Amino acid sequence: MTTAMTTPRTRPRIRRKTVAATAVLLSVTAGCAGAQPSGAPAAARHENGAHDRSAAAVPSSAGGAAAHSERRGFTLVASGDVLPHASIIRQSQADANVTGAGGGYDFGPMLSGAKPVVSAADLAICHMETVYGPEGGPYTGYPSFKSPPQIATALRETGYDSCSTASNHTLDDGLDGLRRTLDALDKAGVRHAGSARSADEAARPTLLKAGGATVAHLAYTYGTNADPLPQEQSWAVNLIDENRIVTDARAAREAGADVVVVSMHWGTEWQTEVDQQQLSLARSLTASGAGGRPDIDLIIGTHVHAPQAYEKVNGTWVVYGMGDQIAGDMINNQGAFDPRGNQGTIGRFTFAPPAKPGGRWEVQKAEYLPHWFKTATGRVINVNAAIERGEKSLTAVRDEIRQAVLSRGADKDGLLMGK
Repeated sequence: MTTAMTTPRTRPRIRRKTVAATAVLLSVTAGCAGAQPSGAPAAARHENGAHDRSAAAVPSSAGGAAAHSERRGFTLVASGDVLPHASIIRQSQADANVTGAGGGYDFGPMLSGAKPVVSAADLAICHMETVYGPEGGPYTGYPSFKSPPQIATALRETGYDSCSTASNHTLDDGLDGLRRTLDALDKAGVRHAGSARSADEAARPTLLKAGGATVAHLAYTYGTNADPLPQEQSWAVNLIDENRIVTDARAAREAGADVVVVSMHWGTEWQTEVDQQQLSLARSLTASGAGGRPDIDLIIGTHVHAPQAYEKVNGTWVVYGMGDQIAGDMINNQGAFDPRGNQGTIGRFTFAPPAKPGGRWEVQKAEYLPHWFKTATGRVINVNAAIERGEKSLTAVRDEIRQAVLSRGADKDGLLMGK
């Protein structure tokens, strides 16, 4: 779906509130084998007290008036690529030496700047772009990534509930790397969508509980670089195909989803402007519907390593590209350092329940929060919060992110800059 095929290298650098519940996975009915992997049951919430947002057996949106009356809205946040280059791995080792974390790698301090926003949401989605290496290593950065599995624990402790795992790097270490990654996410209690260890897992949607809704998380990538899917395991990674995405979204509805969120690893690397393939897919996917409501309620994009526009298309919010959440000093396709590679946003969407059973859960409030990864210290920075603390030098970063985000007129449709 795009001409970009690899993740850029980096420049070398020296140096919530309810009780926990067990997830009950709802299988897709026969003939809907294109739905997404479910992952393992979510673990109990961590010490920050965030909500339990694992999937539970709940009535579908077509339930009776009693079930409808108990429904309440929810907030969903989503962030960009988690891309542990070699410098990021070294930083996690240095942080582990300070925190005393077991295993020798600690990614928690890096993500601490995002934690207040992520953990406060009812549902939080990340993008885990790379696969994990074996326990003890070796771990590698660009061009063939194998990341320490300890990052899964840090994602959970930050408040993430589910991660998209379909990217052009999903097969960097073959099916073994894919399997290790999903195993580590399961162990940490982070759900996942976009890749699978078996055909059976690939045939089940990832269902999560948020407020009074059941949310399906689906994920797809334009390709897997020079590592083609094995013919016998074509189900291992979800590739972008319009018909399949629609089929999967409808299957997720049948499995009980009130809201369908689709993660898309797409676009042209280092292009702030949205490309024609993104625009075409966004139009067609958001136009698809059945039973008086759209098939997809939110699209969140990753891959291009620069913030891109938010846009309301056919009444549905699309984030074309959230930028990177964690990455080293980035080198673009021209071989030059590009600061956009460390810029990103967190999208925050507040959903309200439908006016009547079977109706659409509407986005009542849409926000973007400018974020920046400060490679000098290895930390995610909430840009607006930092500016309020007196870091006025970040005003230019905020303005550059804002220009990209609003480049297709999202402010006219009510998109706000959050804190």
